[in-house]
Amino acid sequence: METGKLALALCGLLWAPSLAGAANAPLLRPPNLVLLLMDDMGWGDLGVFGHPSKETPNLDQMASEGVLFPDFYTANPLCSPSRAALLTGRLPVRNGFYTTNAHARNAYTPQNIVGGIPDSELLLPELLKKAGYVNKIVGKWHLGHKSQFHPLRHGFDQWFGSPNCHFGPYDNKAVPNIPVYQDWEMIGRYYEDFKIDHKTGEANLTQIYLQEALDFISAQQASQQPFFLYWAIDATHAPVYASREFLGTSQRGLYGDAVREIDDSVGKILSYLKKLNISENTFVFFTSDNGAALISAPNQGGSNGPFLCGKQTTFEGGMREPAIAWWPGHIPAGQVSHQLGSVMDLFTTSLALAGLQPPSDRQIDGIDLSPVILQGKLIDRPIFYYRGNEMMAVRVGLYKAHYWTWSNSWEQFSQGIDFCPGQNVSGVTTHDQEEHTKLPLLFHLGRDPGEKYPLSFTSAEYQTVLEGISPVVEQHKELLLPGQPQLNVCDQAVMNWAPPGCEKLGKCLKPPRSDPKKCIWPH
Repeated sequence: METGKLALALCGLLWAPSLAGAANAPLLRPPNLVLLLMDDMGWGDLGVFGHPSKETPNLDQMASEGVLFPDFYTANPLCSPSRAALLTGRLPVRNGFYTTNAHARNAYTPQNIVGGIPDSELLLPELLKKAGYVNKIVGKWHLGHKSQFHPLRHGFDQWFGSPNCHFGPYDNKAVPNIPVYQDWEMIGRYYEDFKIDHKTGEANLTQIYLQEALDFISAQQASQQPFFLYWAIDATHAPVYASREFLGTSQRGLYGDAVREIDDSVGKILSYLKKLNISENTFVFFTSDNGAALISAPNQGGSNGPFLCGKQTTFEGGMREPAIAWWPGHIPAGQVSHQLGSVMDLFTTSLALAGLQPPSDRQIDGIDLSPVILQGKLIDRPIFYYRGNEMMAVRVGLYKAHYWTWSNSWEQFSQGIDFCPGQNVSGVTTHDQEEHTKLPLLFHLGRDPGEKYPLSFTSAEYQTVLEGISPVVEQHKELLLPGQPQLNVCDQAVMNWAPPGCEKLGKCLKPPRSDPKKCIWPH
């Protein structure tokens, strides 16, 4: 037997015992891994979570064939840090995807932020290579656009997509449009070579991303290589888009058109796995990077169901995500698990399914969900809600404690920027940063998923719950070693563009060359 095939066979033998209790006999190799990560898609966007339009039949079918997770969370209510958390299994405050420019300030990587994923971080695809996986990312990277942050330098073998979202169009002489890559080669730019019509919302990008996924799956099946596909598309991120076939087909307008096309694409991916007879050797997980962007609603934003606020906030609407696990023949169909889950768990769970251990030289925040998915177990663990450099809240069991509350600043709010439109809760959705570290606001998320009714400070329930939560928070903070913040420095010279609102945040570190007296900052 060839060395590579022997290694794969041995890996399969090592991996097989983890499936005790699974429906089928052990596989001959570790499973293929497909992570379907949506962009700004809300918990309430799926029919299976109660959206009345019922326009996600394929995702609803996926849930009926697998496990639905109603209590699944992101690690940050913003695109870039949540993606860094997924691929490292670590909170953004540990892996460096945060800023210290201002307290509890969200930060992301537009073109002119010069930070990115540090070389010291070990990403999921890097580790999967040890088990013989071939790795591809399709879509949005968002972990830095400079050459040292390229995904092919961090474990991926193939890439079709962009370092950032499809913002624009810009003046391509003074302010370039966002590039699109095929592996190492820049093959064009959004709006120029990859058209997006702002007036109609028409773009063929989701169909291109779908074909990239199907071609990759086919090629790896032919080569008999285990594969990891990270399908990180961005059609539901404003400006929302859909292909001509789906435009005008939804009861929900353009955003619904995009959701319908995504649902159709997921259905085609799952059907293709079945057609190739590899569905029983392929673990698939569907989720989103953060809650729906209510600032873009109603025409360009989704639904967070019964939850409070949306993207950018650490209320449930910003952090709780749709989540479905699918693995025919191994996952008992039609399950609903109330396990508290996190996107960081996808890192640890994927490694476990591949027969690998997570790195032992650093704190890993993700847990292995395979006992939950395969055997229906529940694992006791907290969920920490971070915004920038601050732990804003924690969930333990059915209770959530807010140590800081803040929706967005009065300055933003006065400009019409609202992350909680129509959802003002007095003393909760505050426009000043309100500290509650001595008397946290406590909510019972079973009785009150919308976070409208904080428990009375004088109640026996409040005292009992706080006594259980406080040691969890104290231990977390004692053991926390923050990473070097990667999102602190904007450099206008990088792409000749500064995002709106970059000028007035915090202490000045770097002035733009055009005006040495003016500070430039990330959000």
